[in-house]
Amino acid sequence: MSGMAVCSHLDQIQITEVPTRDGVPGCEECLKTGDRWVHLRVCLTCGKVGCCDSSPNRHASRHAREDEHPLIRSIEPGETWSYCFIDDQALLIDLPVAG
Repeated sequence: MSGMAVCSHLDQIQITEVPTRDGVPGCEECLKTGDRWVHLRVCLTCGKVGCCDSSPNRHASRHAREDEHPLIRSIEPGETWSYCFIDDQALLIDLPVAG
């Protein structure tokens, strides 16, 4: 065993490009309710943009639980990490950035 955990949900990645932070107006749910967010994450299954767990509403993790879409990626400038909620695993998934 190499000691390196492997995510078992990579087959659920459906998006082919990660949006840029400049190309996204904000958390889709927070925009509807007029709430604020801290950082934005994109669902790698459906492309929905939600706010991080440091934000009051935690829409990205809520979406992951409710829709069973476990993988997200940060769309913040300079951040290229992804995360699997089910495996509790940070990941580097090489996807092109839109634009």
